Amino acid sequence: MLWRGLRVLVAGLVLLAVLLAVGGYYYLKTTSLPRTSGRLLLSGLSATAEVLRDEHDVIRVRAESLADLYFAQGVAHAQERLWQMEFQRRLGAGRLAEVLGPEALATDRFMRTLGLYRAAERAYRALSPEARDWVDAYVAGINAYLGSKPPLPLEFRLLGFRPEPWKPADVLVWAKVMSYELSKNYKDELRRYRLLARGLTKERINQLMPPYPEDAPTVVRSVAARPEPAEEGVAAGLLALSRTLGAGLEASNNWVVAPWRSKSGGALLANDPHLRLTAPSIWILMELEAPGFHAVGASFPGVPGIVIGRNDRIAWGVTNMGADVEDLYVLEEVAGGYRYKGEVRPYRVRQEVIRVKGGEAVKLSVRESVYGPVISDAVEVPGKRPLALRWVSLDDGDTTLEAFLRLQTAASWEAFVDALRYYVAPSQNFVFADRAGNIGYYAPGRIPIRKPGHSGAYPVPGTGEWDWQGWVPFEALPHVKNPKEGYVVTANHKPVPKDYPYLLGVDWAEPYRARRIEALIRGREKHDLESFAAIQMDELSLLFFDFRPVLEKIQPKSERARTWRDRLLAWDGRTGAKSEEASVFEAWYTELTRLPEAEVGTRYWQEPRYLLKALTRGDPACTRRGVTCLDFAAQALEAALRRLGDEVPPWGQLHPAVFEHLVMSKDDRVRRFFERRVARGGDRYTVNVGIYRPADFHMYWGPSYRQLVDLSAPEKSRFVHPPGQSGNVLSRHYGDLLLPWARGEYLPMGLGRPKARLVLEPGR
Repeated sequence: MLWRGLRVLVAGLVLLAVLLAVGGYYYLKTTSLPRTSGRLLLSGLSATAEVLRDEHDVIRVRAESLADLYFAQGVAHAQERLWQMEFQRRLGAGRLAEVLGPEALATDRFMRTLGLYRAAERAYRALSPEARDWVDAYVAGINAYLGSKPPLPLEFRLLGFRPEPWKPADVLVWAKVMSYELSKNYKDELRRYRLLARGLTKERINQLMPPYPEDAPTVVRSVAARPEPAEEGVAAGLLALSRTLGAGLEASNNWVVAPWRSKSGGALLANDPHLRLTAPSIWILMELEAPGFHAVGASFPGVPGIVIGRNDRIAWGVTNMGADVEDLYVLEEVAGGYRYKGEVRPYRVRQEVIRVKGGEAVKLSVRESVYGPVISDAVEVPGKRPLALRWVSLDDGDTTLEAFLRLQTAASWEAFVDALRYYVAPSQNFVFADRAGNIGYYAPGRIPIRKPGHSGAYPVPGTGEWDWQGWVPFEALPHVKNPKEGYVVTANHKPVPKDYPYLLGVDWAEPYRARRIEALIRGREKHDLESFAAIQMDELSLLFFDFRPVLEKIQPKSERARTWRDRLLAWDGRTGAKSEEASVFEAWYTELTRLPEAEVGTRYWQEPRYLLKALTRGDPACTRRGVTCLDFAAQALEAALRRLGDEVPPWGQLHPAVFEHLVMSKDDRVRRFFERRVARGGDRYTVNVGIYRPADFHMYWGPSYRQLVDLSAPEKSRFVHPPGQSGNVLSRHYGDLLLPWARGEYLPMGLGRPKARLVLEPGR
């Protein structure tokens, strides 16, 4: 009887624990999720507005004026993504350590050194009065929502703080962070500078980091400051900081075709920007409506308006152009400052105080030169020389946000181009289509003109001799309207021909994606949204076909490796999630990238043109290993198979897309609760890109948003993004778009059937 009673007691306790857990979960859920229906009184509105949501939580905001529209958009963004918006503004302002503790101190120190928040404050002042009014209305909406004492997302509870009121610079600073992430050249400069510090010649660096063939002489002859050996640590430290911010990506696709290439008789446009995959998504899908205004597409939480999308007359898509808008200058430090144009210039010094949760505040003195901040001060390395950053996004007069806000009301090519005149940085590839059947392309932004001999490939002496000479004129920037081919494709490759009169940069993405997209467009007489969707999901690896001749020549030692070599030679190169051949090829290629690791001091060297030339023509890195390059390739296949184990897993199992929460990732249990994963195909160079970390093959970067627009019937257009609309981990919309995205499915571009209606009413 006693034993039976104990069992009953234990069962009761277990049941009670389950009930308490379930009750706690539902308590957290009901006290964390925003109210999406009913009425909400908010001071600052001039008239009633409404926020509608459909079954996927796609949002439509309606208002009676543009000011009220942006006010209501601020409310809707805050309802869905309040924690994300808080993280973004703290990241840009260098205030993460206040809530995260000492582990965020290095990031804060770097952001304070860059001075992004100060630049954001200046960018707000540079906007037109009309655009400032729109930003002010958006900020007022966020603050009115905060003033309603809404339920807070779980992250605020776990970290133990409440959000402060918003300021206009909180909006502009996220645009600065995105500009930093998309302006990658200074990272390439640091890579080359680091190799110089390791004793490599510029000729050898040119082999290891091959530019486009026509740019090669320019890079080799480029002026470069000669680093001291100790400065390898400076370059390595700054590169490590940039990686913690997810920066340096070079992948996105967009394309547009003329009506004579479409089945519907209207222009077609596609776009899929490739960014860091995060939970929640970097985007939120929205439709905005006011009298005389209608725009739909992808918006940034924390920023008003639609960034990529369409209105009733035009559609636009965006990829990173990759123009070089950054330069590093090595300063000659002397008593009293640094030498510039034969004079001693004192540093401008600003004092920063970084508050640290659970620790003492950190005081930081930031030195600024005529070029910009001395970013080497963010890295504690003895024996370094000052390294200053000149970057367009730190300059005064940045009206980039205004360009996006004006794009939403453009109704023609001319209005589209006029809106882009406000665009500053980072330079982007904008494709265009309109209801009249026009298509086009423009790459706006301030792109510096450098003196002959300065390619921007290396840090240069900061003596004044290599200062920028002005900007590429807007009318001379790359652009085309209604090209004779009937299409435009951009995929981060070099966008101008050899005879283009200005040097835009020397570091461009490999042209694999661009070549494949163009081949698929030309391979069909007429296109529709279905064929465009198939292009976006294409996972054929042109990289494989470039390296296939190497496979034909190698002679592996083991029977298993010979069997897999033969399987790869019979393979069609499609890197689908179910493919075992894709697993072996990608593992083999990853082992190949280790070829120069002793020379470059980095384990994986992602430079396919260097590797291909080395494996087919020989290379000093093979000589140092004491083998021929073909022998190394055979050994790499053996090593890849050992790494994969006895049973080769399908590529999707080995290569999940990981949607990482950018804060809740320290503890494994917490990380798994906030993180989302799904099996994915593709690789760095496929159209449906699947950029992975070589150490574990996990995919942390990829298509963050997909858009397909038919201008003959805009209402039939489609979009999707992963993992979901909500930023609240307890919401069913936190990850409900993950599988549709992975399967290549789309939502109607705009609000579906409304499921919830929240009326926003003017309050006192």
